[in-house]
Amino acid sequence: MTKQERLEKQQARLQEMLTRERELWATGKLYIAGVDEVGRGPLAGPVVTAAVILPKDFSLLGVDDSKKLSPKRRDELFDQIKEAAVCWAIGRREPQRIDEINILEATKEAMRDAILALDVKPDHILIDAIKLPVLDIPQSSIIHGDALSVSIAAASIIAKVTRDREMERMAVLYPGYAFESNKGYGTKAHYEGLAALGPCPIHRRSFL
Repeated sequence: MTKQERLEKQQARLQEMLTRERELWATGKLYIAGVDEVGRGPLAGPVVTAAVILPKDFSLLGVDDSKKLSPKRRDELFDQIKEAAVCWAIGRREPQRIDEINILEATKEAMRDAILALDVKPDHILIDAIKLPVLDIPQSSIIHGDALSVSIAAASIIAKVTRDREMERMAVLYPGYAFESNKGYGTKAHYEGLAALGPCPIHRRSFL
């Protein structure tokens, strides 16, 4: 594939992922917030959420589901999205809260926090696969939304990079679990660390 062909493919992908945003913009809704989470499955660490409002002239190529991108590309897009966005915000819930109320409810709390922390109140919210009660803002829950909406994909990148960097810091504080590579997920090295050391303060006791 030539450089020009790759560019055209990325441009077509961006237009495809802007479909839902354009539909809402066409109804007069200016501020569309994409919302996503990272970290529902790990044995350790927080669940992190992000809310991102992109401008109508958003043209950054390469934004996609964070799981499809290399760490280097995510890092690049992380800074570019923050610079291009109308506004963005982070929410999180710690392992203790996850153990208290379960991961789904903790994720919803963190998503609400991210939305309410935005500098601009959204006219509509696009959320990856979850519905949020107790919000006076219209919302759409989209299955696989991080692969279908550029706003949700942008939020997934912001949340993913934020959480990964957090877990790399936790690897220094709590060595022996390979957090720097597994980011808290249940890999062989992580389970070996648990067997040798037992859980540390950032482990989710309800997941062990």
